[in-house]
Amino acid sequence: MFKSLLIANRGEIACRVIRTAHRMGLRCIAVYSDADKDARHVQLADEAWHLGPSDAAQSYLRADKILAIAKAAGADAVHPGYGFLSENSHFAKACVDAGIAFVGPPVGAIEAMGSKSAAKAIMADAGVPLVPGYHGSDQHDATLLREAIDIGFPLLIKAAMGGGGKGMRVVEGPEQLKEAINSARREALSAFGDDTLLLERYLTTPRHVEVQVFADTKGNCIYLGDRDCSAQRRHQKVIEEAPAPGLSPRLRAAMGEAAVKAAKAIDYVGAGTVEFLLDGNDFYFMEMNTRLQVEHPVTEMVTGQDLVEWQLNVAAGQPLALTQDQVRCQGHSVEVRIYAEDPFKGFLPQSGQIALLREPQSDVRIDTGVRQGDEISPYYDPMIAKLIVHGENRSSALGKMARALDNYCLAGIQSNVGFLRRLASHPAFIEGDLTTRFIERHSEQLTSEPQWTEHRLALAALTVLCYRRQDAREQRQQSAEPGSLWHRADGWRLNGKAGTTLHLDIGNSEPLRVEAQSSGQGWQLRFHGHQLLAEGELQGEQLNASLDGHQLHLPVWRHGDCVVLFDQGQPFEVRNHQRDTQLDTGLESDLCAPMNGTIVAVPIEAGAKVKGGEVLVVMEAMKMEYAITAPRDGQVAEVFFKPGERVSDGAELVRLEEA
Repeated sequence: MFKSLLIANRGEIACRVIRTAHRMGLRCIAVYSDADKDARHVQLADEAWHLGPSDAAQSYLRADKILAIAKAAGADAVHPGYGFLSENSHFAKACVDAGIAFVGPPVGAIEAMGSKSAAKAIMADAGVPLVPGYHGSDQHDATLLREAIDIGFPLLIKAAMGGGGKGMRVVEGPEQLKEAINSARREALSAFGDDTLLLERYLTTPRHVEVQVFADTKGNCIYLGDRDCSAQRRHQKVIEEAPAPGLSPRLRAAMGEAAVKAAKAIDYVGAGTVEFLLDGNDFYFMEMNTRLQVEHPVTEMVTGQDLVEWQLNVAAGQPLALTQDQVRCQGHSVEVRIYAEDPFKGFLPQSGQIALLREPQSDVRIDTGVRQGDEISPYYDPMIAKLIVHGENRSSALGKMARALDNYCLAGIQSNVGFLRRLASHPAFIEGDLTTRFIERHSEQLTSEPQWTEHRLALAALTVLCYRRQDAREQRQQSAEPGSLWHRADGWRLNGKAGTTLHLDIGNSEPLRVEAQSSGQGWQLRFHGHQLLAEGELQGEQLNASLDGHQLHLPVWRHGDCVVLFDQGQPFEVRNHQRDTQLDTGLESDLCAPMNGTIVAVPIEAGAKVKGGEVLVVMEAMKMEYAITAPRDGQVAEVFFKPGERVSDGAELVRLEEA
């Protein structure tokens, strides 16, 4: 076994690998960019080496720098994690040539599966079923356009070297084809350094089911169950589970055997995932990921195995720990990916500081690379954490996930926690009615703006009152006259009923006026024509509340003059109302940068007349493209940025005038 391991990655996966490597007694070596100098993976490792600037192209994608550090640090092996260089055959070969073990498959296997088009040709020869499409090397526009028409619509364009939804476009008709090809090429080149595309028939209601395979250097290859990853947005997985629900034993075995056949066709070694599209009882090979998947924890939870440990053992030349007959899957596991993004504004990535990060303490595994106070950088994928639960069955696991999300409290930056809570508890999801268009089909319920209900308004007012009472109690304890009436917070008045009036900002244009009259241990609240009895007390960072006898226990947090109430994973912020003294800037928010990013295309120029909906600027953030379109007909008065320039969140990109 190795003595030292360099982890050529960052964030959650680097921390995950370090955890197992330390348990196995290995010395861990981390690498970091400028943006990650104080990151969690740097603190967990035994030593850490600086790579370079924050941009991944100058740090985590610099194979030469990482290999030089591995040599200087005396590393026996390199674990690439996922993303970055994990499926880079040149890096794997360089490690082997330098006498350093690469914790991954052989160079030939990476090369075989690195191109989706080449992989499909190999799978066709191996007898693995494929979706009809074009996987050729001729990438001229005329060829792609002709092949697309032959395949028919809807059509899926995919980056041949890609993954994670990058460089992928769904085209509904020929009029969208040319722009979709150009856009996919740009994104593929940016993310993978290769703009080769392939075309496939787009199955409208498939499931995404994948199989975990593992092979050693002794010729053994097995599958460790399957996973369903159908709940996706922009072709990126959002929630994963194992085993895939609703599969017959015969279908499950057929997919597992096909996955092993695929792995053996390329002499695979190590951990790999064979991904299929499942359409009824028919399944089609989609791609093979020659690395550890983000969702590997659900397989670990149902099999009781540590896949990183398996990776390290196989890389050290040891045989697989189990035969196929010895693999046992027990119970059900679900994983969600928590991202810094705004689900209610098109899932726009967010960057900034995490002011509050409070994690559930029981019945959940949390794989994360960040802590409270850390910055989410615009340079990398905005994943904050993965929550993984295990139950006796699917119903139990989903129930545990709902409770875990209820108690995962994140503030200071927008996240998808509330969205995930809605998704995991959606009746159709619970019923197992799964397709890759699940989120799209139920978008109105899943991505509508959170509402301030009467129930939440009352809880917000009660929380503010409880904090006032807590502050008054602390003042009395510090006062020379602890019994003084001047330190009461219940609205006491001479010869009158105790009461107070709150004016609360809840994000609307008008403040919420709440009349609160002291009543026993609580308050009679009146607002918007409603009246109810609210009682409550703060117990640490939890509000124990009663609304007309309905008892609730919810997480809360106070930061300065802001009070945050967490309800079903969604933060609701309230502040004491202050007059808004900000001046109107006159800027159209539709024409401002929705996030930090880089301009990649400006298809218009000053003086051009445009129609509403026409693309004005294309920008990239976190390796994904976003189009800024004209909110109305008009004439472009001024363009403020050129391709290649970086822009900050809120920066005006284009000024539009009446034509």
